[in-house]
Amino acid sequence: MTRNIPQQNLSPRAWALLLLLALIWGGSFLSNRAALEEVGVLTTVAFRVGGAAIVLWGWIFWRGLALPGGRHAGRFLIMGLLNNVIPFTLIVWGQTQVESGLAAILNAATAIFAVLLSALVFADERLTLRKGLGVALGFTGVAMAMGVGHLFAFDPRSLGQIAILGACLSYACAAAYGRVALKGLRPEVSAAGMVTGAALVMIPLALWREGVPTFGYAPATWAALAYLALMASALAYLLYYAVLQVAGAGNLSLVTLLIPPFAIALGALVYGEALPLTAYLGFGILALGLLILDGRIGPKRRARTQESA
Repeated sequence: MTRNIPQQNLSPRAWALLLLLALIWGGSFLSNRAALEEVGVLTTVAFRVGGAAIVLWGWIFWRGLALPGGRHAGRFLIMGLLNNVIPFTLIVWGQTQVESGLAAILNAATAIFAVLLSALVFADERLTLRKGLGVALGFTGVAMAMGVGHLFAFDPRSLGQIAILGACLSYACAAAYGRVALKGLRPEVSAAGMVTGAALVMIPLALWREGVPTFGYAPATWAALAYLALMASALAYLLYYAVLQVAGAGNLSLVTLLIPPFAIALGALVYGEALPLTAYLGFGILALGLLILDGRIGPKRRARTQESA
């Protein structure tokens, strides 16, 4: 029984890593839009997971890390589907209909779905009153960011937003499955196996549906594809676990709130994207809900003590 566990403080180095990770993932929404200028949705995702797999396995061999057993192959494939194939495809397609900043705001709802799914699956993650309040505020913020009209209309824009929320649900399923299926593996190995499983699905699928890439892309398109594979996937996964070690899981969850401002700023700077006021208000309410879920607002010490008992 654990009581009175203090919140792990963020050092300047931890803050720097956290902000860097948020910037990298915020930039992925901008890179998605840039890649879509010349590359299809499926091919964009295939480049991302295929390139990330090559880099991550190179890292593992360079570090001399132990390789996983064959029994993990099926688990990597499932994780690749849930954490890469489905959400990446839905987000990239969704961005053909909505702005980069709005996509990032809706993507922040992943934590809301994760809390609900974990409460259904794991006995040690029950839905408390505090979590219920955070979830309710989170969904209120999502509804406001989407716009009430788009909740009941099935035009391309509303479908794009729904696709991004579907990606959030898939991420939540991946988190729940990965907690059990990948237990005991080094995080770098889990990440490499996961994106490899995704590449085994996405590359044939992209070739089948969109054909062999021309490779005659503009430099900006190649830069976007390279960014998605090398920065937003391979480096981001390694950085994610580095932040986890120095900041702790609770503080790492702050990245969910830091990504949208970067994505909004980059979308406005590069493409002149402008979001309606309701999107910003919705993000504010969603952020409040996430902070309550994390225990940073409200009876933090008491809630954390009771839930860790």
